[in-house]
Amino acid sequence: MSSKTMTTTVTATPDLVLSSKVRRQAGFKTGDQLEVKASGGVVTIIAKLPKADDEYTPEQRRVIDAQLNEAEKGPFHGPFNSADEMIAHMKGELKKRATVKNKRPRPR
Repeated sequence: MSSKTMTTTVTATPDLVLSSKVRRQAGFKTGDQLEVKASGGVVTIIAKLPKADDEYTPEQRRVIDAQLNEAEKGPFHGPFNSADEMIAHMKGELKKRATVKNKRPRPR
């Protein structure tokens, strides 16, 4: 049996009629793109996910990329030779944070 996939857009006057209850349960909204696949008497409808480029404005993408670049600078920890070594490192970091937190002046 052959199958065919197509993409359709949910509009106010659809060629494909889904009850409002089904649309709500599936989370489909006007303007959503749906991928429709028919095979052997079965129709599968899946929301077509947006590409990351479509999800953000160019300015938002620049901010996200800058934040990712900053995060890639580190600090990095490990690799550790054992779980015990990693746990000891984490405990040391927690002690450092507690010391810094206790040194901050308390608001009045």
